[in-house]
Amino acid sequence: MAKNLSGRSFLKLLDFEPNDVRYLLDLSKDFKNLKRTGTPHRHLQGKNIVLLFEKTSTRTRCSFEVAGMDLGMGVTYLDPGSSQMGKKESIADTARVLGKMYDGIEYRGFSQQLVEELAKYAGVPVWNGLTDDFHPTQMIADLLTIEEHFGHLKGLNFVFMGDARNNVANSLMIACAMTGVNFTACAPSELFPKAELVEKAREIAKRQGSTVTLESDVKKATTGAHVLYTDIWVSMGEPDEIWETRIKLLSPYQVNKAVMDNADPEAIFMHCLPSFHDRKTVIGEQIYEKFGLKEMEVTDEVFESDKSVVFEEAENRMHTIKAIMYATLK
Repeated sequence: MAKNLSGRSFLKLLDFEPNDVRYLLDLSKDFKNLKRTGTPHRHLQGKNIVLLFEKTSTRTRCSFEVAGMDLGMGVTYLDPGSSQMGKKESIADTARVLGKMYDGIEYRGFSQQLVEELAKYAGVPVWNGLTDDFHPTQMIADLLTIEEHFGHLKGLNFVFMGDARNNVANSLMIACAMTGVNFTACAPSELFPKAELVEKAREIAKRQGSTVTLESDVKKATTGAHVLYTDIWVSMGEPDEIWETRIKLLSPYQVNKAVMDNADPEAIFMHCLPSFHDRKTVIGEQIYEKFGLKEMEVTDEVFESDKSVVFEEAENRMHTIKAIMYATLK
């Protein structure tokens, strides 16, 4: 059933209902089919959007740019040095200026409060490309990837391993709760998500017939899991000195072959990327030189295995972002 999300911002999944998520997933599938068959779909011809990035990203920028151009829109990218937002001009003033020039605004940065303020004053839809608290556009792509693989969502067992307080884990917990997926945060207790958010997720999950569990025992958490998901152990913007402490805490929570073997035989591995699964990056090599680790949150064996769907997941960012923009701008 068609939903009317026109004019709404997309800041966090808690602002929406499960049937809204279902609509966006179905719309994403339609757009993916159009893209795969080479069928033009310039449904938003004549509109313009601006992408505000305080945190750089390969997938988020490319997904928004390609999605916008496929839909027929003009796209402006502003990197951290190309805007006076918060420096010489207030957030509210920046929002009102951009809202007069553009039909939609994407923000990727640090503060959830900032993206909420942009949406309050812009007068046009604002999309959260990532903040310290939430990463909602990633969630639609993740759900689409899971559903494509298993044919359904409800009743699956999903395990997030790592820092369960971060933006991705927060959003996955809500996304799973809204779609009837059983969610487990597998982490040391000091890295469990905030109690208030857990309670909200459990309220949603109860209505959808699923569960939200916090578990520190890796074997117990991953037994029978259909999806194993992890993220980098230190997020962008966190100080370098956190690495040593975080590595000590999270090394037992690495996704490796033993963990995958303990999961369901049909289990898949997911990661929002980038990933430190080898030494082929500057940071990866620095970590090796300092800590002697060739791999971090996931082993290369798992990352490159046939159970890994990370690149399908990355592609789906484009299709799902297209659906989100279309739904809110049509």
